[in-house]
Amino acid sequence: MKPDLSPTARYILETVAPIFNRQGYVGTSLSDLTDATKLTKGAIYGNFKNKEDLALKAFYFNFEKSISPLLPEMAKQASSIEKLLAVSNYYKNYYHLVVESGGCPLLNVSSDAKFNNPKLFEAAKKVANSILEALTTVIQTGIEESEIKQSIHAESYSKSIFSMIQGGIFLALTNENESFLTATLERVDALIIDEMKR
Repeated sequence: MKPDLSPTARYILETVAPIFNRQGYVGTSLSDLTDATKLTKGAIYGNFKNKEDLALKAFYFNFEKSISPLLPEMAKQASSIEKLLAVSNYYKNYYHLVVESGGCPLLNVSSDAKFNNPKLFEAAKKVANSILEALTTVIQTGIEESEIKQSIHAESYSKSIFSMIQGGIFLALTNENESFLTATLERVDALIIDEMKR
């Protein structure tokens, strides 16, 4: 979240971000926002341009809280294989991190905003692509440093890993059963160690 927010704007964002995450852009009404914040419409839109601006900032707030911490965890690791395992390890706690706030903000916004809020959808797409690019870079570096097999195609494997994880999150949250994600991450670990590691 940007540090230049006023205390009121920060309070609004912290309060409404979980609501947007649970209910979506269309499903969140102005009365939902005023009821939750105990503020008037004028007070809310005095701090944000409009509902779309607030929803967009709420998405980034939810992203910073639930997904952004993954990058520092990767950066702590020395080797490419360790960085990839750090990704899997981070998501082993992800279900409990997001279940109370309505699920994964990336999955929620990607599906909710696809046909009703192009700007919000593009923000989610940009975030997803940035994660994919980071994974591809890690894998490519591992190939160049002989940590990962030369036969591995970096972009293809980054897509596979990320798609598997997102699918595991979706099924775990849909079925309210963490084991879907746990099983997926076990498969991701096996892919990294058995198939990719040199």
